[in-house]
Amino acid sequence: MALVLLTNIGRLWTGTEMLTQAALLINGDRVAWAGPSAELPHRIPGVFEDVTDIDELVNIGGGLVTPGLIDAHCHPVYAGDRYAEVNMWAKGASKGDIFAAGGGVSTTVTITRGTDPWTLCNAVRERLRHWVITGTTTVEAKTGYHLTRDGELADVRLLRSLEEEPGMPRLHVTFFPAHGVPPEFFGRPGDYVVTAASWVHDAAVVGADGVDVYCDNQQFTTEDARMLLSAGQSAGLRTTLHACSRPRHGAVRMAAELGCSSVDLLHETDEEDILALAATRTPVVACPTTSLHERRTPPVRTLLDHSVPVGLGTDHNPGQSGTTSMPLVISLAVSMFAMTVQEALGAATSGGARALGLRDRGVLAPGALADLVQWDADHEGAFAWSMGLNTLRVWQGGQTIH
Repeated sequence: MALVLLTNIGRLWTGTEMLTQAALLINGDRVAWAGPSAELPHRIPGVFEDVTDIDELVNIGGGLVTPGLIDAHCHPVYAGDRYAEVNMWAKGASKGDIFAAGGGVSTTVTITRGTDPWTLCNAVRERLRHWVITGTTTVEAKTGYHLTRDGELADVRLLRSLEEEPGMPRLHVTFFPAHGVPPEFFGRPGDYVVTAASWVHDAAVVGADGVDVYCDNQQFTTEDARMLLSAGQSAGLRTTLHACSRPRHGAVRMAAELGCSSVDLLHETDEEDILALAATRTPVVACPTTSLHERRTPPVRTLLDHSVPVGLGTDHNPGQSGTTSMPLVISLAVSMFAMTVQEALGAATSGGARALGLRDRGVLAPGALADLVQWDADHEGAFAWSMGLNTLRVWQGGQTIH
């Protein structure tokens, strides 16, 4: 295995702390050591015995290095666009107006169902490349735009196959059949949830890592969500909740009680919800671009002050958020959620890893995957200033991929 030493790192975010004048040693696809340059060991038993064993020396030139970013919430598997719908929203149309005009998730479902698998695969492949280019090495990728058993399972297989291709990010695949009510179940959301719950075991078999449900007063109820998430837990999947319903419906508290892996978006919440999340240490994933679109902001500052773990996501989807840039998300989180830069950077690295249950990334520590980024900056404050900081080099498993 190749030994690569990164030296002259001006600032190194390890996922938990910021080090200055640092160095990092990569052994194959893993981090062997990270710390202040002055403390670089002369030997590490089982890794190297002498500096002459180093295969490659990379001078970072005083720049900023972090773990590869983690997008903990997005929807990249779809065909077509909904630009006209976004234009309606910009003119002041409500969700009801858009639905009445035939818009919403159902529009994308119709287009995606009518797209041949080859074309859909190519579109998703090109989309995923953009995450890597902007420094995101792990993406939580949801299905949810077929809403049929065969279509949703095919989307899981598609994502798993793309992950094996060069230049792709690592994927955490979330089975998301309860994204909406399909047309064939119009007016019968409860019947659809029962049907979708019967697909969950098969999703786990073909490679899904988690299951999600969109819990909204107008679509799936808290009890619908409990049924589907319980089926996911029985199948060994991690469970996530799109928490979009009002607090009085108890969805967030149900997710905390059920031991969900994360509760996402959280635009409607109250003190009881926050205390339930704090008591169970249930992670929350916040998506600033969606907060902008919805004109509703989750109480991220309060959650952090209650020691609730927080991750960040782009919520990339065809109807609201077109960004694939986690650096932009970090910038927005600082300005919108009253987070410090290090809090936002932590949420986009170790916080995202925690929300997805991934212990081998989001940090730069011995044994972690050598997924890391050199940024076009010498200080993390550039994330708040740039509104989309550029990368200089991206490593995945110790190999340069961009």
